[in-house]
Amino acid sequence: MTVQEQARPQPAGFRVRAATAALPGLPSRPMSALRDHDAQVLGSQPQLHLALPHEVRREDGPFRDAVVVVRVYNEEPVVRGVIRELVDAGLRVIAVDDASSDGSAQEIDAGGALRISHPVNLGAGGALQTGYEAALRFTDAQYIGCFDADGQHQLQDLIGMIEKIRTGYDVVIGSRFLDEKTQMSPLRKAILRLATKVMNRRSGTKLTDAHNGLRVVTRDVAAGIRLAHSGMAYASELEEQLTRPGLRVTEYPVHILYTEYSRSKGQPLLNSVNILTDTLAHRISHGRSS
Repeated sequence: MTVQEQARPQPAGFRVRAATAALPGLPSRPMSALRDHDAQVLGSQPQLHLALPHEVRREDGPFRDAVVVVRVYNEEPVVRGVIRELVDAGLRVIAVDDASSDGSAQEIDAGGALRISHPVNLGAGGALQTGYEAALRFTDAQYIGCFDADGQHQLQDLIGMIEKIRTGYDVVIGSRFLDEKTQMSPLRKAILRLATKVMNRRSGTKLTDAHNGLRVVTRDVAAGIRLAHSGMAYASELEEQLTRPGLRVTEYPVHILYTEYSRSKGQPLLNSVNILTDTLAHRISHGRSS
């Protein structure tokens, strides 16, 4: 259901009245401007499209203080199941459909998430920035998690990270290297460890896994995130912001499940090389501009 259609009751936990007033959609970037002009479409940037979930979610469950952002790009075969598992656990879900060309949008809606669709592909960094802005704009959640749409992340890990951040941390970052649950080749592991070492050279907090997409941050931290990179370098940019001095940061052991489906989406080793390459490029450009 698009934002233009207002017959459906508003789901608990998602404040969408300003969105329905701002026809036909919301500006894609920067969405932070919406907090200052609730009922206006600002600027001449491309329009986002907002779709509400079919079901009203309870606000009195164990995760009423949390919301989960799921970035989606052509994940039609699996995204409904991923979102449904989160929703059935009592979590509110915001899915950012990054201009998918398959049936991902319909699957997101069937899963029960609030969907925000990009008219053009903005890449991983752009989708994540939209997700954080939407979480701040449409919910009062104190904790904002990130979860992959391809089935690699585990619900129990996310729940553990939410429980961890409630104990007083600002940032909880998943790590594949705190235990032996995640199975990967020695070469892939070496490349990811090298990328982490490169990132740690300028980080306020030294991590064991700097490119893990499973993260939970507080609302205040999310409000300060500004991502400019669309490629894998966004991860280095993000980790710099999440590990800056003054923030209470910890890692949490997570099990990343490399399924046949996730492997078919791309070559894992090549992806690791891309992570390292983009991390090095970001570090060089950042060093020159600082």
